[in-house]
Amino acid sequence: MAVPMTMRRARRHLAAVALVTLLAVPATAGAQVGERIDLGAIALDATEVTIAQFRKFAEATAFRTEAEKAGGGFEWGHGWERRPGWTVYRPYGRDPESSDEPAVHVTWHEAQAYCRWAGGRLPSFAEWQRAAYTETRARPSDGYVTGRTYPYPVGDTPDGMNTREPDPWPVHAPAGATKRGVNGLFDMGGNVWEWIADRRGGEALTAGGSWWYGTHQTTAAGAQWKPADFYAVYVGFRCAYDRR
Repeated sequence: MAVPMTMRRARRHLAAVALVTLLAVPATAGAQVGERIDLGAIALDATEVTIAQFRKFAEATAFRTEAEKAGGGFEWGHGWERRPGWTVYRPYGRDPESSDEPAVHVTWHEAQAYCRWAGGRLPSFAEWQRAAYTETRARPSDGYVTGRTYPYPVGDTPDGMNTREPDPWPVHAPAGATKRGVNGLFDMGGNVWEWIADRRGGEALTAGGSWWYGTHQTTAAGAQWKPADFYAVYVGFRCAYDRR
């Protein structure tokens, strides 16, 4: 599993963020949390599952995450370090600025449990990849072209994603805050890694990169295997729904 850059480099990144003009924030941003995008055979959440959505599931099912049971989730420091109090509801050990921030500090199993409760499942990598890079809509928005496959989930360049490159977001952004991408989806590249259904023994695939990684990880080739029982501040998910 690839390792994020060090905390010190991340703090330098925060300083660079201050130099970014607000014009970098796309005018097309703004998704409705809970919206599902019809992709033909399946529908996919327009955004990553949020803290508020996960809380509804947990309250309805009396569910507790492994991070809560263990006292906190992981962040990279001198290796993977547990951060006391960092959970899906308090991703950085404090109350989030918005309950529309992505649900992180969840394992593959916990993400799958949420999706089943919501009437869906985790997407396969083939489904996720097609949705992220190939425009399938008959009347695309934002200049995307039907049938075209793009190198990034936001088009020909990585501009508008939340990665470790200079941008307006020092950590993960709320759902729908970044540039709307291929198929009208948000944050298929950057923001947080997303759990995928594909398994390899005790590992599960993640795709899309995160705010602490570079743009290479947002390409199809950047997908990474992680332990299925792993949970950290960099990893979230979205759900797929079979069309009937």
